[in-house]
Amino acid sequence: MELQKLIHRAMDLRTQYDKKDKQLYGSPSTDEDIAQAFLGDVNNLVKLVSATHGKVKIANSTEKLGSQLSHCLWSVIVLAKMHNIDIEQSFMETMDKLENHLLETQE
Repeated sequence: MELQKLIHRAMDLRTQYDKKDKQLYGSPSTDEDIAQAFLGDVNNLVKLVSATHGKVKIANSTEKLGSQLSHCLWSVIVLAKMHNIDIEQSFMETMDKLENHLLETQE
């Protein structure tokens, strides 16, 4: 699946959350709210990865890992859009920098 389809789907869900948050709380979640939720998702991800290595006991940890990674990806996509960052371009540029750094340290 293309990244743009993932982005579109994530933003569609964001719109749905905006509507629900407005009904419940009077305003949509802010970028800070989403970043805080992302922090929680990353914490849960760490626990699930640890569980796949037997360091923590979580039932069905391997099956839950994909879902938790998807939660994290959703947050990254939404935060990028909220800050007008082309995540695809930024990702490629960052990978180029990391690759160049790796090559430089191998010389």
